[in-house]
Amino acid sequence: MKPTTLCLSLLTILFSVSATAQFRKYSNEFLNIGAGARGLAMGGAQVASVQDGTAGYWNPAGLTGVKNNPQVNLMHAEYFAGIGKYDYVGVAFPTANNKRTIGITGLRFAVDDIMNTLFLVEPDGTINYNNIQAFSSADYAFIFSFAQKLKESEKKNINFGLNAKVIHRSVGKFAKAWGFGLDAGLQIQAKNWRFGVSARDITTTFNAWSFSFTEREKEVLYLTKNDIPVKSTELTAPRLILGIGHEFNLGKSSSLLIEGNLDLTFDGQRNTVISTSGFSGDPKLGLELNIKNVFRIRGGITNFQQALSDGDTLNQKKVWIYQPCAGAGFKIGNVTIDYAYNNLANQSNPLYTHVFSLKLDMVKAKKEND
Repeated sequence: MKPTTLCLSLLTILFSVSATAQFRKYSNEFLNIGAGARGLAMGGAQVASVQDGTAGYWNPAGLTGVKNNPQVNLMHAEYFAGIGKYDYVGVAFPTANNKRTIGITGLRFAVDDIMNTLFLVEPDGTINYNNIQAFSSADYAFIFSFAQKLKESEKKNINFGLNAKVIHRSVGKFAKAWGFGLDAGLQIQAKNWRFGVSARDITTTFNAWSFSFTEREKEVLYLTKNDIPVKSTELTAPRLILGIGHEFNLGKSSSLLIEGNLDLTFDGQRNTVISTSGFSGDPKLGLELNIKNVFRIRGGITNFQQALSDGDTLNQKKVWIYQPCAGAGFKIGNVTIDYAYNNLANQSNPLYTHVFSLKLDMVKAKKEND
């Protein structure tokens, strides 16, 4: 008897992973969500200007901005009414001379409490709810970063960084994957100008999948005409992100930073502003108003796409849509709290989520002289 329903994650495994290694257009897509409410509020335009512990995610070269004391960054976000949970933690350790910085980053995106209904229907056709069990589908990434100052002067600063990342993906007890990849980054600061380059997955990141099904599970998959997946390798193509920014001084204690990024992918044609068979380009724009280095207001635009105009199904007229975002930050002593108000859909179909992050500079207490 054919079961009336199968759990969503199992179907994802069966149809999204092939038996041979190949590039996947949206492989390891959870690594493109972002890190820190500051970056999310600025539409992900961070490659040129990021100078804190979140640089281990955006551009490892920016970790050189962490000076004198270690820094901890934390973020938690929930998507689609709490169905998807995203967590980020990053720690950065500068050396004594502030010329090098080491960073460790951890990411997790998961959907918990998924109902496995594979055995909901008994062989005799009766429904047995006691056969339903819950499991999680989770993606993990652990990033180890190293940043180095190549040149430091009043006119120009040049910084370089490297990432080594380990990826683990798990779908209950049914499927697991391990992967490894490398990133590289460069930042140049010339007076008020900022330039940045982040090359992700420069070695072609891979995920080696393995599957574990019991004989009973294989039998159900066979009877329901589903393929039984086998070991396979999923490849993630390199990605290049270019950034340029400028900081405008507004009096003695305030400034306005504007940054633009161009995200170049090479895994096939995408629905982006620049769309060719060889590569695709997705622009991002962000700005940040800094008031006395205490309060910050941010905004950004990202994910430009063409879509059919609302109500125009006859003429098939296409318009450009985008995802707006905004946020703010407040610093008290060595603690910074950032907030982002992100749209997961587009400007005409809002689907917002609230994101908070915390940055803590581990300043050592000064010893009082007797």
